[in-house]
Amino acid sequence: MIDLAEALALLESAVPTPRWAAIHADRDDPSMARSAMDGIVVRAEDGRTPRKLQGTLYAGDDPSAFRVEPGTCLRIMTGACIPEGGNAVLPVENLQEADGSLIPMDEPRKGDYIRPRGEQGHAGALLVPEGHTANAARHGLLAQVGLPRPTLGRVKVGIAATGDELRGEPAPWEIRDSNGPMLLALAHALGAEACELSSVPDSPEAVAQFFSHPSDCRVVITAGGVSMGEKDHLPRVLAALGARILFHKIRLKPGKPTLAAILGDRVILCLPGNPVSAYLNALLFLPVILARLEGRAAPQPWRQGCLEVPVANPGDRPLLHPCTRNGAVLTPLPSKGSADLVRLAQADVCAWIPEGGTAPGTVNYLEMV
Repeated sequence: MIDLAEALALLESAVPTPRWAAIHADRDDPSMARSAMDGIVVRAEDGRTPRKLQGTLYAGDDPSAFRVEPGTCLRIMTGACIPEGGNAVLPVENLQEADGSLIPMDEPRKGDYIRPRGEQGHAGALLVPEGHTANAARHGLLAQVGLPRPTLGRVKVGIAATGDELRGEPAPWEIRDSNGPMLLALAHALGAEACELSSVPDSPEAVAQFFSHPSDCRVVITAGGVSMGEKDHLPRVLAALGARILFHKIRLKPGKPTLAAILGDRVILCLPGNPVSAYLNALLFLPVILARLEGRAAPQPWRQGCLEVPVANPGDRPLLHPCTRNGAVLTPLPSKGSADLVRLAQADVCAWIPEGGTAPGTVNYLEMV
């Protein structure tokens, strides 16, 4: 078994991610001096003398059609370029109007409320280095400097339950598939293009056919068939197919048998069949996979809250325990273990309980999605 932190790090380093090229300025930014406020543009050397209004400059207007002469001013809007003769902007709230003139309430200073040319970068300057991760601001910067932007799309994630015991109308010894719909909804909530795949019977041949079949899913998630039972064929079959096994078994309760692998250009996440295990491990690992495939920084999964009462954990692995949350206060639910989907569905968060249990106080928790 490996620790959760090591498993997350292995996954993050193994999943391929797009490498962005460096972003350079195509021209000075701003390309001309611009007003940082709505107000009037003036000659600072004219002091607080009244100004006669000569016109208005809006963002996008060509400033060459205007000139600020002594004793005059122009109304100017935020983002408009500074015309010849102007060297200071006075905000609207710092002006008085009298006898058809505008009077500054404060002494203007050269450069006031003006963004000088090249303030954010000169033509050719390196703005963001090569290899950076994607985020919305960097998409905006690509547009600003005139570079093509990557196509926006969702990572396609396929969800498949495994097991001969799954039935739509189960006999008492059979069960309905809850993992498939649950993981489908989770992948969708995390921003993936989620699709339901056919369930996989408990035979090596069926498992091999499932993973060998061409798929346009970049991520394939299974639930069940990954532990040590006689019908748990997934680990052996994946190894036989040449998959690169990143990890199999983590020091976490629930979710010990979780397996992650790379098979061709697909990321495979094999989750235990018990629903609490399947949900919580998908919640931990799928956001990292999606972030890497989209070229984003991996998210931080943990938040902090205050555990209201003690929680016992006699096992040898850290425990994720379902709790309700009221503000920062976490109240543990009486969970019956990794099969207790009822308590999981009643929970708002799952608190991290170390081996040996924990007293009331500050704990990390996962927010339910």
